[in-house]
Amino acid sequence: MKARVPVVEIMSATPVTISADASVAEAATVMRDLEVGSLVVLEDDRPIGIVTERDVVTKVAAANRPFQATSVRDIMTAPLVAVHPHQEVVEAAKVMAARKIRRLPVIKEGKLVGIITENDIIRVWPQLIEVTREWDKAGLESQFAKGVEGHCDACGVYSTNLVWDRSLLVCPECRPG
Repeated sequence: MKARVPVVEIMSATPVTISADASVAEAATVMRDLEVGSLVVLEDDRPIGIVTERDVVTKVAAANRPFQATSVRDIMTAPLVAVHPHQEVVEAAKVMAARKIRRLPVIKEGKLVGIITENDIIRVWPQLIEVTREWDKAGLESQFAKGVEGHCDACGVYSTNLVWDRSLLVCPECRPG
């Protein structure tokens, strides 16, 4: 294994964002023009969700919804699963594997400071993806997520101390017992 590497060392410090009230047509145009596969959704400069190419295809195009009349808020994935910039890359990869996602916004003190993708991790640490994808299959995700920053899957409140409870990341107030 390599030395401990914090997310901040390999993340993109310039995540592409969009307003929750923007149309899906606008989101698709931004993704195409900037050649990105996802946009972090902001409301009052606060990250509240993420919209991906897959969301556009499955929730709008395949559902035959109008691109101009459908807002990003209607199709975004929320609450946002995120990591802290000082969290280790290996932990971020395990969160991605367990949640079956390929992008994690990086949030510090409630502010979006970057994004880390599966491709970022593969570029610097190729064998990590192969290893971490097995964690979910083995049911080990509850052993690694301590102090994850993001929104609680149970109540939606932002927390810097989320932990796994079954298949959800929850805040201290929502943890059982």
